[in-house]
Amino acid sequence: MSAAIPLTLDALRSAYAQGTSPVEVVAQVYDRIDAVADPGIFITLFDRAQVEAAAHALGAYDPNLPLWGVPFAIKDNMDVAGEVTTAGCPDFAYTAEATSTVVQNLLDAGALLIGKTNLDQFATGLVGVRTPYGAPLNSIDPDIVPGGSSGGSGVAVGHGIVTFALGTDTAGSGRVPAALNNIVGLKPTLGSLSATGLVPACRTLDTISVFALTVADAYAAFGVAASYDAADSYSRAIGIAPLAQPAPYPVIAIPSPDSIRFEGDTAQAASFASVIEALQEQGAVIREIDFSALYDVAEMLYYGPWVAERYAATEALMTTNPDALFPVTRKIISGAEALTAVDAFKGLYRLKDLIRKAEPLIDGCDALCVPTIPTFFTVAELEADPIGPNNKLGTYTNFVNLMDMCGIAVPAPPRSDGRPGSVTFLASAGEDAKVASLATRVEAMGTRTLGATDWARPAAPVLAAPCSSAIQIAVCGAHMDGLPLNEHLTSRGAIKVKTTRTAADYGFYALPSDDVARPALVRHATEQGAEVSLEIWEMPEAQFGSFMKTIPAPLGIGTIKLVDGSTVQGFLCEAVAIDGATDITDLADWRAYIAQSRT
Repeated sequence: MSAAIPLTLDALRSAYAQGTSPVEVVAQVYDRIDAVADPGIFITLFDRAQVEAAAHALGAYDPNLPLWGVPFAIKDNMDVAGEVTTAGCPDFAYTAEATSTVVQNLLDAGALLIGKTNLDQFATGLVGVRTPYGAPLNSIDPDIVPGGSSGGSGVAVGHGIVTFALGTDTAGSGRVPAALNNIVGLKPTLGSLSATGLVPACRTLDTISVFALTVADAYAAFGVAASYDAADSYSRAIGIAPLAQPAPYPVIAIPSPDSIRFEGDTAQAASFASVIEALQEQGAVIREIDFSALYDVAEMLYYGPWVAERYAATEALMTTNPDALFPVTRKIISGAEALTAVDAFKGLYRLKDLIRKAEPLIDGCDALCVPTIPTFFTVAELEADPIGPNNKLGTYTNFVNLMDMCGIAVPAPPRSDGRPGSVTFLASAGEDAKVASLATRVEAMGTRTLGATDWARPAAPVLAAPCSSAIQIAVCGAHMDGLPLNEHLTSRGAIKVKTTRTAADYGFYALPSDDVARPALVRHATEQGAEVSLEIWEMPEAQFGSFMKTIPAPLGIGTIKLVDGSTVQGFLCEAVAIDGATDITDLADWRAYIAQSRT
């Protein structure tokens, strides 16, 4: 491999299709780590030979694995079996017995894990310097804070070391590092990414987040990582819709001139104004609203009873070995010691009151658009005041999870002083696709490179036309992505929404066939079968009739129960047809059966 490959998904897929080996990409990753020479990025960097072995194990390029050969990193508050999890605290460290659900989803999709990144201890902070492991340096300007608490992950992506990295986000830790490192930070709907295998900060408000160089890459990684997890009591079944073209005239709320905050940073104010002006030129309807109620919500995160959740996560150390905590982290968390159960209920009541006050302001809006951060802070300023700048960095982020919103921070054109611009789109829970689609509009503005690299920003992604009326269909065989009959879906404008599984009530069979091999999915008694792999596709309603004409007996469309308890329309087979069919219920995956048949 002569020249470095821009580590975007499209560039990697193109390189792999032309014969590049993932081992070559691993070499590029480690060469880049050596060139950056920042020991503060990773707490645990996996041995190069270990990652090369994982790359070899992938075998021949498989485009059906959405993250085949894609390098990524994770914040060191997520578990990987056999590896140490520190949460940024040496005295807390333990060796994990199992891999976190989200990380395992990515590995199963072919991704290559490079290591575990540095963080503000116990994910408490937005600055990235509250760590006993030596703070990472901002990838754009080492004098500026890297952003936290997911600083190591943000810096790794900013330097082009990995294609994407996982962070977490309670107060803005998945968005602030993005703004400071000229990258994308996707903070998904709470519960859409499993928290199994994650060290909690505030369990009711935490979510794993995704950093990437582009919106499309962040959203693709999110789509693979997302899954309902019955083992996580906060998990929610959130459908991951495809990226589609935004509405032509979206109504976007922004802070009013009287309530917007830039801490005197005129370059930041001008940057945000230019983005809003460009959105208006594209057809957006801008509504200015008083942000006071939202700022009041934001203040509750650290000055209300939610700090007690951070105490709950660190209670063992706080009560037996408080000196194990980073001093400023200990100071913040110890504030919970004066709180009572009465304070908790009062805080919940006040939060509901504030949300009710804010609801009329944002009712009828497609999204909010805010500066991701009000201004920049230097490392020297944090050394002089460890608390104040941190709080100001959370101005437009702290209220989001308390209000159960989703969001995405996206780079805007550089500011007048050369520092990166960034705005964040926010919307109600479950509208992740909407905010990501809006973010692609800002991503395409102006001229800039990706992160701190010299890689040119790729062309804007081609987004599907929005469907005014669509039908979701579950497929489990030859209609799946990349298989022989998939064109029956794609030629009708269908878009893959997600991969999932049936409830454990289904038998799975391979029907005898003289042409295209087809499976048969048959409903049995409750939990008398297997969880069969499915893909959910969304098709324009107007195309459904012609699609039905392509379905031969004994197959038909019926209601399928999914693993999360929801239902969807999809392919079922008449029970009589399984006489003479091959029982493949133990495989429960059509691609696995095809691979076994070829062998």
